[in-house]
Amino acid sequence: MEILGLIPARLNSKGIPRKSLAPLAGRPLVEYTFDAARAAQTLSRIVVSTDDPDVAALARAQGIDVPFMRPPALADDDTPMLAVIRHAIGWLRQAQSYESAVIVLLQPTSPLRRASDVDDAVRRLLDTGADVTVSVVDVPHQFAPESLMVEESGWLTPLRPGNPVLRRQDKPRYLARNGPAVLAARTAYVESCAHLYEGRVAGQPMDRRHSADIDGPDDLLEVNDAIIRMRQGDAARRG
Repeated sequence: MEILGLIPARLNSKGIPRKSLAPLAGRPLVEYTFDAARAAQTLSRIVVSTDDPDVAALARAQGIDVPFMRPPALADDDTPMLAVIRHAIGWLRQAQSYESAVIVLLQPTSPLRRASDVDDAVRRLLDTGADVTVSVVDVPHQFAPESLMVEESGWLTPLRPGNPVLRRQDKPRYLARNGPAVLAARTAYVESCAHLYEGRVAGQPMDRRHSADIDGPDDLLEVNDAIIRMRQGDAARRG
């Protein structure tokens, strides 16, 4: 079974200029995703979709395939990711007669995701018969809808009417997409759906420590410090 790993890395970003190449603990941000994709056991092929020639050059220097440059019309802030995925599928089919059964989206903004997270998502997709598997984290109970309040005329009222649910163990479990760090979908579904989450969606839990999503400069600084602490801990254990 052909399973395609797709890394979308566009040139422009409002929060962080040229985000994919932003320095993170001494390396460009996108390299962390290259590492996870290369180490994943389930991916048959890895392709980068970018409109940035420097990202393309970096990927090729590391043995990552960049068979096309993404059209500018698909590299805007408001470009739906579904359109980017479909463009990659269509280009590879028309230009190289390449077909994949599954496509795995790996966004560079999730540098702490591990190869095992990629493999777990793919295997969950195949084992459950889902259309899509997406990586998720548990929502802390204090941020659940049962805990939320709205302010009206200077007074707080529960977001949900009725008796408030106060005990943590009585609240439902809520899950949030963590970027997502990993999204695995059946190619046939991607080509036919109106949006990625309309079908049978399975969640693949990830721990919060590896679920960082780089959006703005503060996120970059926080993850930079986290990587340095991880490296120090690894060095101490080896020593």
